[in-house]
Amino acid sequence: MTDVITALAIIFITAGVLLIVANHFSLSPVPFFILAGLLSGTVIEEGQLLELAQWGIAFLVFVFGTQVDFGELQSVLRDSEAVAVAQLIVVAPVAFVVATLFGFDTLNAVYFAAAATLSSTIVGSRLLKGEIRSNLVYGRLASSIHFFDDLVAIGLILILSAEVFTAEVITSKIGYGVLFLVAGLLVYRHGFPLLVRLTEGFEELILMGSISILIVFLAAAELAGVSIVVGAFAAGIGIRRDGSEALGVINGLNSIRDFFVAIFFVTVGALVSIPSFEVFVVTLMLVALVLIVNPFVTMVAFTYEGYDARTAFLTTTNLNQVSELSLVIAIQALLLGTISPVMFDAIILAAAVTMLMTTFTRRYEDEIYRLLFEDFVSGQQTRKIDERSQVKDDLTDHVIVVGYGRQGRHVVEVCEENERDYVVIENDPVLWDDMRAECRNYVFGDAMSDYPWEKADLKNAQLIVSTVDHQPASEYILEFESDADVILRSQSSWKASEWLERGAIYVSVPNILASDQLLENVDRVLEDDAKEELREEHLDRLVTLERMGFGSRMGD
Repeated sequence: MTDVITALAIIFITAGVLLIVANHFSLSPVPFFILAGLLSGTVIEEGQLLELAQWGIAFLVFVFGTQVDFGELQSVLRDSEAVAVAQLIVVAPVAFVVATLFGFDTLNAVYFAAAATLSSTIVGSRLLKGEIRSNLVYGRLASSIHFFDDLVAIGLILILSAEVFTAEVITSKIGYGVLFLVAGLLVYRHGFPLLVRLTEGFEELILMGSISILIVFLAAAELAGVSIVVGAFAAGIGIRRDGSEALGVINGLNSIRDFFVAIFFVTVGALVSIPSFEVFVVTLMLVALVLIVNPFVTMVAFTYEGYDARTAFLTTTNLNQVSELSLVIAIQALLLGTISPVMFDAIILAAAVTMLMTTFTRRYEDEIYRLLFEDFVSGQQTRKIDERSQVKDDLTDHVIVVGYGRQGRHVVEVCEENERDYVVIENDPVLWDDMRAECRNYVFGDAMSDYPWEKADLKNAQLIVSTVDHQPASEYILEFESDADVILRSQSSWKASEWLERGAIYVSVPNILASDQLLENVDRVLEDDAKEELREEHLDRLVTLERMGFGSRMGD
């Protein structure tokens, strides 16, 4: 009989050995975590695994809650909500019927439908780091759907945790959930700012205070008789992202997040058992719903909302895995004795399979899109691009600007000051109205598809300026057979050097440029007679940028 400490020791020793292999071959750690779970699950009792899984998920849900940026999500919230609702009203009923046809009762059919419909925040958010940081549309869309799915899952966890399904009990459970969310918002609005003021900006104290907020919410959840995941989610919402103090908290939490990530994936693998034929069939159907039906519905819904097919597809590649909160629902049901062993084993196995599949589909997502979807949707996408674009016919020696964020607007300003024709390529619906109002020529389409470039008259362009810090897009542009010069953007100097050798005439590296400018300004300040001149120049520059709409609230 092993205790929790021994179980953790077994988990991390096994995972550590396998991670050495993963790092040596530069492979994703997720398959090795799950493999470590398969090995360690043979010596750890199921009860301890269930407890570790719930605590690991609770902390990770808390971390995800702290990383929710309502400002980033707001721009795509309506569309993502519409798509998430489409999933609920299409995929969930289909999954429910399938489970019923397999002979499961109503409650087990609900567990099956939840697993088929909801996507994993933990897996998705880890994969989405680059896309969200680069402010890519599909990254924000997927993150917004994760947030919506989590809200739905929290509601299901509250309802399905009831030992008896009476109106009074269910109402009380939902009431507790609402109270926790309201408490989280109150902490966000008043409690966390008060913590920052009381600690006088000491990051260590703020981090300890944030963990204390989590502990209070977890204790309150235990006291109220609801899942600790509900308390963790509400506590995460209460931690504010804005301000340097919050950044320190986020960095501190991220430093211990990997500990719980390992626990989560290893316990998922450890809970997997050798499937019977019945479990295998149910798992196969659940995986098909998650990897085929759900993405298809999502793509159709996003296309209907006006997004191009590639953006819709790339969004789905971050959503095609069983949610960790579906696992919480299944574990909770197992402890209550309301889920059949077949259904529980099928959900666990499907979660492991889909999480493994996601790591591979993300690596080859562009190839998969081109192979399976590009030709099929090309005509439809051409029509939509034509309807939403405006490019005059006689362009020559013009500039093609990729992205209409802060840098893109700046480039457009320069083109207009020099009376040079330009075409902007952008696929963010939030910016479409701005492009129509402010740009002479624009193409509303995906810069990694061929037709938007044809529409922008690439063959007659003199210069391509990409303001998007996204490596695949830059690589795609460099492959053009065109006489146009190319200016790109990168976060790394080694990648910038590679692209310069491949033909780019300039690569903007913001971190290096900022450092060079700082050193230049330090030299000017050291010259006493240049200090006032520098201050006046900087002030004039900031005023000009604000007038042009490049204020601090504008994103890249």
